Amino acid sequence: MVKGSNIALSALSDGDGVDSVIVSLGWASPTGEGDADVSVLLLGGQGKVRSDADFYFYNNPVAADGSVQLLGKAPTGEGSEDRIVFDLTAVPADVERMVVAASRYEGAGFGELDDLRVTLADGTGDGLLRFAIDDAGSVSAFIFGELYRRGEEWKFRAVGQGYDNGLAGLATDFGVDIEDDAGDADDADEQPDLEAEDPVPPPTVTEEQPTRPAGPEAAPVAPSGQGPSAALEAVPAPRRSEEDARPEKTAARPRTARKKVTLPKVVKKSLAENDSWRQARLFPVSALKSDRDRETRATSVLLSVMAQVPEFGRRLTAAFGAPAGRMETFTEVSLPHGDTPRRPDGVIRVERAGKLWTALVETKTNGNALKPEQVQAYADIAARRGYEAVITLSNDVALEGSPLVDVKTDGRRKHKVALWHLSWAEVAHQAQMLLRHEGVGNAAHAWLLQELLHYLQHDNSGCHGFQNMGAAWVPVRRGIDEETLCQGDPRLLEVVESWERLIRQVCLGLGGELGHKVLPVRRARRGSDPEARRAAMADRLCTEGKLHAELRIEGTPGVLAITADLRTGKLRTSFDVPAPEQGYPLTWAKRLIRMLAEAPADLHVETLVEGGAGGPRGTLERLRPEPGDMLPKNNAPITGFRLSLFKGMGNSRGKTESGFIRSVDDAVHRFHGSVIASLDRSAPRPAPSTQRAAAT
Repeated sequence: MVKGSNIALSALSDGDGVDSVIVSLGWASPTGEGDADVSVLLLGGQGKVRSDADFYFYNNPVAADGSVQLLGKAPTGEGSEDRIVFDLTAVPADVERMVVAASRYEGAGFGELDDLRVTLADGTGDGLLRFAIDDAGSVSAFIFGELYRRGEEWKFRAVGQGYDNGLAGLATDFGVDIEDDAGDADDADEQPDLEAEDPVPPPTVTEEQPTRPAGPEAAPVAPSGQGPSAALEAVPAPRRSEEDARPEKTAARPRTARKKVTLPKVVKKSLAENDSWRQARLFPVSALKSDRDRETRATSVLLSVMAQVPEFGRRLTAAFGAPAGRMETFTEVSLPHGDTPRRPDGVIRVERAGKLWTALVETKTNGNALKPEQVQAYADIAARRGYEAVITLSNDVALEGSPLVDVKTDGRRKHKVALWHLSWAEVAHQAQMLLRHEGVGNAAHAWLLQELLHYLQHDNSGCHGFQNMGAAWVPVRRGIDEETLCQGDPRLLEVVESWERLIRQVCLGLGGELGHKVLPVRRARRGSDPEARRAAMADRLCTEGKLHAELRIEGTPGVLAITADLRTGKLRTSFDVPAPEQGYPLTWAKRLIRMLAEAPADLHVETLVEGGAGGPRGTLERLRPEPGDMLPKNNAPITGFRLSLFKGMGNSRGKTESGFIRSVDDAVHRFHGSVIASLDRSAPRPAPSTQRAAAT
C-alpha cells in the first residue's frame, strides 16, 4: 500500500469475511538498541475516544470485551515487531475508527529506525497487506494506520502521520485525559542512591490486601481468604495509600509513565516438622513413569488452567486468532480419519456471539520431537471439519523461516487451517508474567497459575524447554578444535539454529523473572533473509569458532552481549556503558567503580577510546583502589567502558549441570544479576514519560 490509500478487508479475503486481524508494527535498528511502544485508540463518531479506557498501551494492554489485545514484541529476521489482535466482532457498535500508533522516548525519533512497516494478517496468520514507511523523520510518535467502518464492513487506511510531542501529545489530541503530574507510580518507584542510609522496604502482603490486575478498568479482586494462601507469595500487591480509604474517588486517568511492580517478599513459616514433609500439590508429578504419562498429564494440566484462568487462556490463544469468549478445553478426543480414528492430545474451543473457534492440540515432552505425519493428519482433520488451527506444544523453540514440521496444505480446499507452535518455555514465561508481575483476577486464579508453574518446573514433568543442542554439536566442536570443518557444512547450520533457539529460551526465562521484554537483537537491514543471516553466522562459526548473540532488555540502555568461544571453551558476557557527555574522565571512572560496589571482583573493565583502539583494562579487584588506572595514558577521548565476565563453557550438548545450555543460561543470569542490576540500582531516575514527551 501507499500512504493515504485504503482497502476493504473483505476484498482481501476469500469471500468468508474477516472476523479478526493481527496488526504487526515492525522496524529494524542498525545499532540493535532502537525500540518503540505501540498504542491503539478507539474513536467514536466525533473522532475522539469515548472515555480514557479506549486508550490501549503498555499500561492498559487488553480490552475487557476482547476487542483489542496488545501481544507485545517478538523477534523477526528483520529486527522486531509488535503485534496487536483485533476481534472485529467484539468492537462496540459506537466505535468507528481504531488508530494504530507507536511512540519513542528519551528524545529518540522514528527516523533513526530502518524498515518501518505495518502488516495485516487474518486470524490464521496469512498476510493480507503491507505498508512500508520511508519518510518518518525525527518525530517521536507516529500513526501507522487505522481500521475504520464503512457501513457494515471494515476497511484499513495507510496513514503514515508523525507527531512531535510523543505518546502523551498524540493521546491528548484524540481526547485522552493524560495524568501530567509526576504521579504516585514514579514516587513509589524511586530508589535511594548508594549513599542512602534508610532505603524504603518493599511492600508486603497482608490478609487485608487484595491483588489487582493491570488496566484502568480492572475488575475487583477477591480477598485472599477466598483462595489458597500459597498464591500470595507471588502475586504483586500495590501499596495502599490513605486515598484508597476514601468513600468516593474519581477514576484514575491514564499515565504514560510505565507501571512498576515491586514483588512482595513474604516469608511464611512452614507447619511441617522437617524438610522431608512435602507440600500437597494440585498437579502431582511423582507418579509419572513414561513419556506418554507426561504428555497426557501436561496437556490436561495446561488446558484445564487455560479454561479456568481466562486471562491466561486468552493470553496464549489471542496470537493464534482466537476470539475473546467462553473457553472450554478437552483431552483425548476421538476424531474420524480414514479407517483409523485419530486422538489428538487436546482440543481448545472458544465461543463468541454464537460462533465457534476450534484448535486441535498435539503435545510432546522431554526431548521427543513432533512427528510430521501426526501433525499432517490433524491438519487434514481440522480442514475437513472446519476447525481453525492446529497447535503444537513441545520443548523445541520455533524459528522464523525454519518450521519444526513441514505440513502440506490442499490448495483446493477453501477452508484454511493455521499451524501454530508453542514451546513449554513460552507457556511458563506467560504464566510468570501474569502471576509475578502483572497480577491476575483473584487469589484462586493466582494459586492455579502457581501450581501450573510448579508442575512445569519440576524435574519429572518433562516440560523444561529447549534442552539439547542436537546431534551436530559434538562433531562441530571437534571439527573446530581440529580445524577440519569447511564452510557450507550443513552441521554448522544445525548448530547455529540450535544456538538461536537457546538464546530465545534464555530471553524468555530472564524476561519472566524481570517482568520485562527481553529480545535477541537483530542488526538487520531491509530485505535481510533469516536463512541468509544464519548461513553467514555458520560461516563465521567455521572461521572464528565463535557463537555470538546480543540481548536487549526493556528499560535498560545498551545490549547484553554473549559470546561462546568453542576453541577456548569460554563464555563471555559483556555490556557497554557509554561515557557521560559532561564531566571529567577521572570522575567517570570513580563513579563507575562506586556503581559496581556489589559486582564480582573478577569483572573485567575495559576503557573504550575514540578510533576503536584498545584502552586500559583490568579486573574490578585491581581497579577498585586505583580508578585512575582506567584512564588512557595518551589522554585519548573516552567513549565508554566495557564490562565483561568470563566463565567456563559446558561440554555436553544437553541441559545437565555440566551441559552447554545450562552454562549459557547461568552466565546470562549471573551477569544481569551482579552487573547490570548494580548499574540499574545506582543510576539516576529518568524524568517521567510525560515530561520527556513535553521536552520533545
